[in-house]
Amino acid sequence: MENRLSEPKTSKRRLTAADYAALARWRQVLRRFSAFSASAAHAAGLPPQQHQAILAIKGHAQGAVTVGGLAEMLLITPHAATELVDRLCAARLVARRKDPRDRRRLVLTLTRKAERILHTLSVVHLQEIRENASALFSILRALMRK
Repeated sequence: MENRLSEPKTSKRRLTAADYAALARWRQVLRRFSAFSASAAHAAGLPPQQHQAILAIKGHAQGAVTVGGLAEMLLITPHAATELVDRLCAARLVARRKDPRDRRRLVLTLTRKAERILHTLSVVHLQEIRENASALFSILRALMRK
């Protein structure tokens, strides 16, 4: 992840009390959603990181996901991703398969068990997001003011 603190800011605009309030509300919403998500994952029998991993695999736009690709998506080291995938395989949530286009490469696929759990979790996550959408849009509008 790049460090934006060291980059010079091109905008000369001074931050207002409203800017700080909007940033604080945004952080609170993110923390609240993260806590909700962790609680929902635990209730479904998964550690939050495993939920994030199966969601990343399912939601990957390019299709096949490798362990290295999963590491990039979750912002973790390749070694940590390998350990995570080992745990997912042991829990019968993910399988490693040879890539049909490149038999030297292993790709990750979700099992039916993972698909069922992910569907349940995704339904409640989408509901949570939709219930908070107007507050999120309000915060985003405040943050987007120039």
